Amino acid sequence: MNRLVYSVILCVSIILPFSVFCQSTPKKPQVESIKENRESNEEMLIAQRRSYAGSQVILLATEARSYDDKALRTRVLSRAADILWDADRETARELFQRAWDAAEIADAEALTSRAGDDPRKAALRRALGNDNRSEVIRIVTNRDLALGEKFLENLTEATEREAADAKSNARNRRLYDSILGTEAVSIRLQVARGLLDDNQIDQAIAFAAPALTEVNLSSIYFLSALRQKRPAAADDRFALLLARAGADPASDANTVSGLSCYAFTPGSYITYSRDGNAFWGGQGETTLASPDLPAGLRQRFFDVAAGILGRPLPPMEQDYTTSARGGKYMVIKRLLPLFNRYAPDLAAVLYSQLASLSGEVPAKVQNSDSLLDWNLRQPATAAEALLTMQDKLDHAKSSWERDRIYQDAAIALSSNGDLRARDVAKEIEDSSLCEQVRHYVDFGLVQSAVGSKNTEEIIRLARTGELFRIHRIWTYLQAARLLVKQDHARAESILEDALTETRRLDVTDPDRPRALVAVATQFLTLDSDRAWELLADAVKAANSAEEFNGEDTRISAQLWTKEGLKIRTAQEENFGLRVILNSLSKEELERSIDMAKSFKKERPRALAILTVAAVVLKKPTARPAIESSP
Repeated sequence: MNRLVYSVILCVSIILPFSVFCQSTPKKPQVESIKENRESNEEMLIAQRRSYAGSQVILLATEARSYDDKALRTRVLSRAADILWDADRETARELFQRAWDAAEIADAEALTSRAGDDPRKAALRRALGNDNRSEVIRIVTNRDLALGEKFLENLTEATEREAADAKSNARNRRLYDSILGTEAVSIRLQVARGLLDDNQIDQAIAFAAPALTEVNLSSIYFLSALRQKRPAAADDRFALLLARAGADPASDANTVSGLSCYAFTPGSYITYSRDGNAFWGGQGETTLASPDLPAGLRQRFFDVAAGILGRPLPPMEQDYTTSARGGKYMVIKRLLPLFNRYAPDLAAVLYSQLASLSGEVPAKVQNSDSLLDWNLRQPATAAEALLTMQDKLDHAKSSWERDRIYQDAAIALSSNGDLRARDVAKEIEDSSLCEQVRHYVDFGLVQSAVGSKNTEEIIRLARTGELFRIHRIWTYLQAARLLVKQDHARAESILEDALTETRRLDVTDPDRPRALVAVATQFLTLDSDRAWELLADAVKAANSAEEFNGEDTRISAQLWTKEGLKIRTAQEENFGLRVILNSLSKEELERSIDMAKSFKKERPRALAILTVAAVVLKKPTARPAIESSP
């Protein structure tokens, strides 16, 4: 009996573990199967989302072909192609070609309608990249270098004839041509700058090379930007520009001024017209430090500059240089302090030229100080500004002159974040000028407080400052951004203050939907339901504001001074649709698309749809690699 029990126990002890093992082994494949099914479902969901987003882009591109606004048609087609690139390159290339065709028509129509424009306005449009073909080339080159070169070649054929005609006849040389170069040169360097900004440095240099043969705003800005990332390469190409300029008989004072911008004032391009008036081109929001050039290269600049500026003056009736007498006089006055400091042995050449010009240049030009010190010296300290103000006031002869002295001092103080700027501005007698200066000064004080992250000062200025409503809203937004991590409740209260100011804007004012979008964007981290609610309000406001486009993310304060127009700007990405739609579409694609489609105006509607679709379709890289067409 005992043996039997023992035998049974032994059998059970052997069989039971085996049976348990047999029952447990299927669990592992089952878990893996569940995991595989989950992954398969997720992949299917992603594929469905991509398919849906792609279909919306194609529908929009089809719709864009019927737009009356050719510029908008160009923009939508080129951006649609860019977004579809990773998903369907054949369709994308077809859309790029359609975008180019639309751009050629749009630019031809713009040229005809603006035939009577002041040439300086045309130059400004080109400088700002407001050319439809320029935008297409910039976008397509980031995707397909060969196709971009093809489009650029089409443009170059016409502009090369223009450049040849200008060089063959000195009378055809115009100031705005020398500032910007031909249209093809300007566009090529805009594209190269985009590549540089995306850290595709070798591609940027190669693409820019054909355009780095003449001194103009575009070439100097590109080299200044290149120097921030690859100084030796930039200096080598600048040395070649110096050599070309020194050997070119057409080089003039503005050529030297352009070269000096690379050597001493990167980010600011200054030239002078024949009557001595200054033309300033700023490099966006960027302020670059003066480069520490190798001693030999800096000396080479002064040698070339002295050689060009020291050339004998042609008879006045044969002076076809872009600067003529007046501009040359101003360039020499501006650069003379640099010669005295770095190349005193060459300064005598400039003094001799000034003496020769003094008998032919009007006294008004000789006494002008238009941008002479611009970016060549450090801004005055608060103590210096007040001391200079008092000294000038002691010699002022009219209330008009005193008002301008107070204006200059208030601007200088506000640049330093000095609150005394407000008291100085109040001394201005002209009520209209006083109001303008106070707006400009208080906006500068806000910028200073934001820069130093002084939350309490930002809030105080938002509530008491002499600010335009959109500036006040922006100020509240900056305070809320600083508070959100440490005090949610107070940040939400500040956003409510911004919202109150927003609702005071006129229903047709494009700033109203811009501000609603910005407030909604900052509510995302506090209350997503409220963000959706405010975005819906923004859409309604946008449908009543004819000029709202969904892309305008800048605010600015402007003030005319004796030196020209002064501008203070701030960039607020939340004023545009891109940031909030990027966030919302990741979680609720169809709802975001529906929201985008609820815009009635073509431009914000197209932008919104493309923004949502791009989140799904574009690969999560900073910028795709450039390839060539087959």
